[in-house]
Amino acid sequence: MSANLVFTPSAGAGAALPPVNKRNLRRAAWAGGIGTALENFDFTIYGTASAIIFSKIFFSSMDPTAGMLASFGVLFIGFGARPIGGMFFSKYGDRLGRKFVMVATLFLMGTATFAIGLLPTYAMAGIWSPILLLMVRFMQGFGAGAEQASGIVLLTETAPKGKRGRYSSLVFVGAAAGAAMGAIVWILVQMMPKAALLSYGWRLVFFSSVFVTLAAWVIRRKVKESPVFEELKIEGIVKAEVSPMGDVVKHGKKHLARIFFMNIGANAHSYIYQVFLGAYLITYLHVDSKLIPKFLLLGALCACVSAVVFGILSDKYGRKRMYLIVTGFLLLFSAPAFMLLNTGNLALIALVIVVGFMIASQGTVGVQAAYFPELFGSRYRYAGVTLGREFSAVFGGGVAPLICAALIKWATGSWWPVAIYMVVIMAITFGTTLFAPETVDRDLLAEEDAV
Repeated sequence: MSANLVFTPSAGAGAALPPVNKRNLRRAAWAGGIGTALENFDFTIYGTASAIIFSKIFFSSMDPTAGMLASFGVLFIGFGARPIGGMFFSKYGDRLGRKFVMVATLFLMGTATFAIGLLPTYAMAGIWSPILLLMVRFMQGFGAGAEQASGIVLLTETAPKGKRGRYSSLVFVGAAAGAAMGAIVWILVQMMPKAALLSYGWRLVFFSSVFVTLAAWVIRRKVKESPVFEELKIEGIVKAEVSPMGDVVKHGKKHLARIFFMNIGANAHSYIYQVFLGAYLITYLHVDSKLIPKFLLLGALCACVSAVVFGILSDKYGRKRMYLIVTGFLLLFSAPAFMLLNTGNLALIALVIVVGFMIASQGTVGVQAAYFPELFGSRYRYAGVTLGREFSAVFGGGVAPLICAALIKWATGSWWPVAIYMVVIMAITFGTTLFAPETVDRDLLAEEDAV
């Protein structure tokens, strides 16, 4: 037993939770959803900027393909910061509560996104321009490293049995809504003359994050802590002055590794559809860049539905079965997706983006939302979910656009290496899930991990 936490025999599976407070459950759903909306809004406007404009204003000394690689490289830095932020905030999430982290990360992400709009371009500051962009992107990723975990753990611990998947998946309805808002902002800004867009229009996109940040704060300040966390404090399982991070590394290694591999393929596919395909369509298929945000908007709106649908289905048919279905589909869809894209037919391109958003971006996480928290016991649940998800995000979504861009360049425009990469990384996730336990409706006060 770790010296970092204190456990008592009376706590755990034998303890009883109070009846579900429906008002607080609704507040928690709104709080988790709008915070993740901010995170995905930030990501969407940055990812879209990486695909269509950052190579021109921050990496203007490079050729278009090298500029695309550099833009995705800075995007990766943000992912590299996520597990660092996750490690930093995980001790507070299991020590001071899920709500504390939800508020702290909110302001960190919002401030970083706003700051991007203040940065000088390469023409103004030379090499300092991409360096400053990299620094701010690191801060943005640092805050995002604990954002989604706090929302899904809070909702999973607040929702009643039989409906955990339904309610926790609402966090990712917020994520899809954030992507839709980001796409709408880009659509509006791209109506400006090109010179105005390159001069100050792109800055307005990042300044708009202040409205989402304030709306999220208004909602989050009223949410209550999860009843599971409150019960753990009453029973003395968690001491306020210590951190569970060392304990999850010592005692929860099996599920940490499991979440890492269960998420790596899903996360990679998500960011390939959300980020890389936009750059691929512009650079290699010569699709009008103004169409990219419109495709993303359509995909995000459809994904708002799929996240909660897959969460509900995981309540009814089981987490493991539904996760195998969505990851298995993505594994098989990789090559057909590029075949459809390369027809050049705009309707088929839109179809691929919509399917990618509905299944890869939101279908997978709709199941993960309750699945990952249920894998861990009560003593280090928040730390386990945070570390497992964020480390896998670095090697999944963090490097995926960069790897895909490099593969395309190496293959002189051929998409086959990218499709093979997508199949291999999703096969890792699918294979890991085959040996994962079913967790639906397990006792969240139990100290033991799921078996």
